[in-house]
Amino acid sequence: MPEKTGPVGGPGLLVELDRDAELPLHEQLERSLRESIQAGRLAAGARLPSSRALAREVGVSRGVVTEAYSQLSAEGYLLSRQGAPVRVARTVRAPAPRPSARSLLPSFPYHFNPGTPDLAGFPRDRWLRSLRAAWRQAPIDAVGYPDPRGVPALRQTLAEYLGRVRGAAAEPEQMLICTGFTQAFSLLCRWLAGRGVERIGLEDPGWHQHRLIVEAAGLEVVPVAVDAEGIRVDELEAAAVSAVVVTAAHQFPTGAVLSRERRAALVEWAEEGERLIVEDDFDAEYRYAGGGLGAVQGLAPERVALIGSASKRLTPGMRLGWALLPSWLAWSLAEAKTVEDRGSEAVGQLALRDFVERGELDRHIRRMRSRYERRRATLLDCLARRLPQARVVEGGAGLYELVELPEGTDEAALVAAAAERGVGVEGLSLHRFVSGGPPGLVLGFACLAEPQIEHGIRLLADALP
Repeated sequence: MPEKTGPVGGPGLLVELDRDAELPLHEQLERSLRESIQAGRLAAGARLPSSRALAREVGVSRGVVTEAYSQLSAEGYLLSRQGAPVRVARTVRAPAPRPSARSLLPSFPYHFNPGTPDLAGFPRDRWLRSLRAAWRQAPIDAVGYPDPRGVPALRQTLAEYLGRVRGAAAEPEQMLICTGFTQAFSLLCRWLAGRGVERIGLEDPGWHQHRLIVEAAGLEVVPVAVDAEGIRVDELEAAAVSAVVVTAAHQFPTGAVLSRERRAALVEWAEEGERLIVEDDFDAEYRYAGGGLGAVQGLAPERVALIGSASKRLTPGMRLGWALLPSWLAWSLAEAKTVEDRGSEAVGQLALRDFVERGELDRHIRRMRSRYERRRATLLDCLARRLPQARVVEGGAGLYELVELPEGTDEAALVAAAAERGVGVEGLSLHRFVSGGPPGLVLGFACLAEPQIEHGIRLLADALP
């Protein structure tokens, strides 16, 4: 049984020794004293018992105490001089109290986050089956340093999936697996900056994260307006940029779909000037009316970088994404990925490959599409009843709706008032690159159950002056 001593000598000492433990007694004594000094229980300058006195009180040989004191003196915790008492070194300071870990992300009881899917709907049991299959079936070298482009089997599976579901011209050798859209786009922007590109076109309004990534790479953002048919290619012609980012299947945040005529014009713009289109393919599978839409990449694979991820399709915390690149760009970004992190973790890639191969991704998306459609209907009904003065710009797809507020509404004040009531919403101005324009909110509905949507919209209506 461990032995404990009470106060010994000048300061109070609580020393715990376990004679049955594998750790030698002198090391146990060192650890106990060191922890007392670090925690401030033994203050700087405090006098400790002599080695003989402490040995007698603890019930060990004097040599055990002497060895512990000598080690702590060598580490700088104690001062020990011939003929003088042993003291805690005055240079030792107790650490400041550590604050509890906090998240940088805001938390609200009713968070209408437009970028978050239904986290509770993630099929954990099916994913666990894929994880087990990944460990059971993978060859031993699959969990060594991975191919920096991504596990070949996953690249093959994703190429087949994107060809089937998104109409992409998908070549596995031109695919790069990354930790989500952000890493892929960041690598691409830094590569462009390194080749002398100075400006890149972004949809306005558009996802604010696009702007942050572009500016972090040292590039200038050139806003290009969007309307009901998507990006204004005529304005793009005058923007003098060699690359542009588009959300063609479901424009964020307006919900517009890039029309057939605009798609043709965009591809023509890229091919004539040997320019690059970056297609952010974030939630194209979630459409609630009509058939699916093919990716622009399928029209011009040598002019389009198609970037997607598991974030909206499964869950953001998975941190898995992919970039389907033009042949002339694929090797350069693979080199950049190699330098950055030598490749994304392999087990998650193997699990995703199994998940897709067994048809689980298709089944999950069908199941969530039905659930999201019900939640979207609830949101639209609540807005019609609680906020009839607002206008919903229905996109018929995705995980959010754009709500235009009455003219003169103080958007920032409304967002703040909603937050005070426990409702998290994003203002449209967050996603505008040019100031001005009508006030609005981008309301996500996927991550809230129907009763939460009902209550959250009621609180939001109460916050509106």
